Amino acid sequence: MTQSQSTNELPTAVDFSHHINLRSRARHPSPLKDIIRFMAVEDMVSLAGGLPHPSFFPFHTVTVTASAPTAENSLCSLELPLEGFLQYGSGSGNAELRAWCREFTQRVHRPAYADWEVLLHPGNTNAWGKVVGLLCEPDDYILCESYTYPSAQAFWIPLGNKAAPVPSDAEGMRADALAQTLREWDDSHPGARQPRVLYLVSVGSNPSGVTMSTKRRQDIYDVCVEHDVIIVEDDPYFFLQYPEYDAGQVAMDGPELVGNDEFLRSLTPSMLHFDHQGRVIRLESFSKTLAPGLRLGYFVANPVFTERLLRATEVETQDPSGLSQALTFRLMQSWGIAGYLGWLQGLSVEYRCRRDSMIDAISQHFRLENAAEGSRALVAHLSDVPIFSFVPPTGGMFIWACFYLSQNSAFRQLRHDENVVDPEQTVADQLWRQFAEAKVLLTPGSYYHPWEGPDKITTNARGATPSTTNFRFSFSMTTKEEMECGIARMARVIRASWKLDQLVG
Repeated sequence: MTQSQSTNELPTAVDFSHHINLRSRARHPSPLKDIIRFMAVEDMVSLAGGLPHPSFFPFHTVTVTASAPTAENSLCSLELPLEGFLQYGSGSGNAELRAWCREFTQRVHRPAYADWEVLLHPGNTNAWGKVVGLLCEPDDYILCESYTYPSAQAFWIPLGNKAAPVPSDAEGMRADALAQTLREWDDSHPGARQPRVLYLVSVGSNPSGVTMSTKRRQDIYDVCVEHDVIIVEDDPYFFLQYPEYDAGQVAMDGPELVGNDEFLRSLTPSMLHFDHQGRVIRLESFSKTLAPGLRLGYFVANPVFTERLLRATEVETQDPSGLSQALTFRLMQSWGIAGYLGWLQGLSVEYRCRRDSMIDAISQHFRLENAAEGSRALVAHLSDVPIFSFVPPTGGMFIWACFYLSQNSAFRQLRHDENVVDPEQTVADQLWRQFAEAKVLLTPGSYYHPWEGPDKITTNARGATPSTTNFRFSFSMTTKEEMECGIARMARVIRASWKLDQLVG
């Protein structure tokens, strides 16, 4: 398929109604929302709906000060069009904002089928919950990366669902491992239904920071077609993609901005670009590009899925906040798609510089070496002892570090203690507390362990690499100076925990 192909030449979505679960099948359109639709008919006299009268809304006009999309320190005033945004809506969101989201999706992602739709939602966490309520039955397994976003799991665990983690590498989830998992499912999980949903954070994966390569995306999609798996692409970091880290590069003023077309060509395409069947449900969010407090995003999916998601929205959350919709729509009206793309490129440059600053700070206190020839992973040493390794992220906001515990003094004692069930996790908990006491906060890797059931909690039971643990570093919020201070504090804790000063002495 070429970029020049028109929508009319694209296929329509495959009928995936067999994936909709029993609870979602039982949903009916909200009769109250049906009445709201008829209220829009010209000359209709409504004696039906219990809508508050707009003249009694205390908000009339709101003016906000916003940044210009690309000019630094340039501000503009925007008056928000509140009419139509503060009343009850249909559940799908404001029609003008949805039309803008559709135009933007076509410009950026170019879905490979014709009849995809857009439905607004109040943030990706809520959106994922609605997808689980759409596709998953109790006790279903959900395919995910080898480490996965904890809030996604926190929703499905109480429902009785479990993770089916798939090994990943520096290019993301391995397609061969996904195919093997599905081929061998009946033998490895007798009596359990084969997974039919794949949850994926494909850019700057939280926590690993890995961005899935273009070829890997196509391969993953092909496996999902073969085994009839629905792909849920949770992609809040899509525009925060970076080139590989270059320790020798000295950027005086940061990377140079390019034209919007060149910027888009530099981005690894989303799964929508390969989706000729409509089996991808994409979760878009304004949280990382505008502000998390907006609680606003949108689904991109085929009509079979959006219709059922709308039925859930009507009775669970209704529209996202009208003020958030009005604010976002007015900003996009002012900026236009070209301006928003310029803003996004600026964000990408800023977060890339923060990534580089974090790695530079690590290199000031640890000796960094390549893990192996041809590998992108770096190993951080203290006193010639390998402490942790990481792959410099090419997207997102995180560095995922694997700590080596074999030479840690506490671990060497605990692993021979028969009363300690999981020495790796015990030492990880101790380290986290020591870091916090030294006033440097990291996120424990245990938060991201896929939940496979109560019998697979320990390092050994999960089949994880022995004598290792993980921590996540975030470079999104801290300044260069704060990063340097935090890494210095972390290094002091490590020297004490590994007793490295005694080795030197």
